[in-house]
Amino acid sequence: MRLKIPQFLVVLIIIGTLILGSCSTQQSVSNSSPTSAATEASNNSSAETTTNTATTEAISVSENTNESIPGMKDLPRLEGKATVVMTVKGSPITIEVDGTDAPITAGNFVDLVQRGVYDGLVFHRVVRQPQPFVVQGGDPQSKDPKVPASRLGTGSFTDPKTGKIRYIPLEIKPKGSDQPIYSKTLKTAGIDKPPVLQHKQGAVAMARSQMPDSASSQFYFALADLGFLDGDYAVFGNVTNGMDVVNKIQQGDRIDSAKVTKGAENLKNAGQ
Repeated sequence: MRLKIPQFLVVLIIIGTLILGSCSTQQSVSNSSPTSAATEASNNSSAETTTNTATTEAISVSENTNESIPGMKDLPRLEGKATVVMTVKGSPITIEVDGTDAPITAGNFVDLVQRGVYDGLVFHRVVRQPQPFVVQGGDPQSKDPKVPASRLGTGSFTDPKTGKIRYIPLEIKPKGSDQPIYSKTLKTAGIDKPPVLQHKQGAVAMARSQMPDSASSQFYFALADLGFLDGDYAVFGNVTNGMDVVNKIQQGDRIDSAKVTKGAENLKNAGQ
């Protein structure tokens, strides 16, 4: 029993470091981090406190419900899998992107890779203490070295065709389900099954603010098994080679390049 309290406190300390820089919402500037939902998950698992007991109907997007979320049908979609090689300080990280279980989230990431959005961006948040947590990057503002570090983590991808930020809905597929759940965490959707794609070490997931549908371009690598984030954040892939490179990333390191090396033909609606 003595071990559980320190572990709980360690989780709160880690999450607390992220909460400090993550207070904005989708309506203003998207400041994306695994924050409030992670805090809620860790609190619920450790203290068994429930702040939201209402069960709401899940939104499952199929051919008949594509219009449930405005713009859903126009978002990039990955129908199958793809491989992305991200190079950091000259060393490759191979990522398997899963469009089978997270088609919208995976499609958004692959589309941004193909657009060159991630080339030259900074990893602005690295949390390894008091225990390994995440390496986060993907803020388009970080390409400009003149942007102050205090602003990093607040940026999103702006579609050059529309001049508007592209947001994607929270997308999580529960085990045993044919379709992902959209715009809700599994808890708020009243689903007690674990997600198909989980926060195992090496998982790649989308960062977001407290608004479920605020993810855009920022992503993070899980440095350890982070089960308390499952069902709250959208995992869309995993590192298959180069986890040693991920483990060496320091805050301020830049992405040399990111390229799709396999499965590019599975991307639909790209550039629309």
